[in-house]
Amino acid sequence: MDRSDIGLVIPAYNEAATIKEVVVAAADYGTPIVVNDCSSDDTAALAEEAGAVVVTHKTNRGYDGALNSGFIKADELGCQYIVTLDADGQHNPKLIARFIEKLDGGADVVLGVRSNKPRISEHAFAVLTRARFGIKDPLCGMKGYKAGVYHALGHFDTYRSIGTELMLFAAKRDYNIVQVPFKVGTRQDAPRFGSMVRANIKILRAMVKSA
Repeated sequence: MDRSDIGLVIPAYNEAATIKEVVVAAADYGTPIVVNDCSSDDTAALAEEAGAVVVTHKTNRGYDGALNSGFIKADELGCQYIVTLDADGQHNPKLIARFIEKLDGGADVVLGVRSNKPRISEHAFAVLTRARFGIKDPLCGMKGYKAGVYHALGHFDTYRSIGTELMLFAAKRDYNIVQVPFKVGTRQDAPRFGSMVRANIKILRAMVKSA
């Protein structure tokens, strides 16, 4: 697969501390597509300086809204593989090579499995998806898809699924799903997902919607 056929979607909200480093490292494997979700810092400028295709939201649309825009842009660019990763440095861009290898090897979807999950609601969601589909870490932000899976559903997210709607669509239709365990890195600043209580509510809502 040619590098230009691989879209690397990176949702970013106030990630000036890490975005340039992430984009530079990811660019070895594909086309970085940074979705600047109405950041108030230099996220967009630094991403563009590092060589990313930058999509900017004039209002904050949240994690799923950013991923939606990233997938639309990747599709416009004709990408055949789409890999999502976080902008905060917790996902080592070198992992992209393993995701591409799995997609080249016949996987339709590749899911990252983090070394730890910080919230109780994440463990609850994982219990549900593991029992139903064998999916160990549904909320990991590093996932890879063949474009055909995205085209089959026609969108990435419609109900603020925290990045799980397309994955669950694939699982329910018996697409070939492969999982890749990895060690999570450490954020350099505060998380963007909100307080622990608010984050748990978001996750539990997405879990109920996905059932």
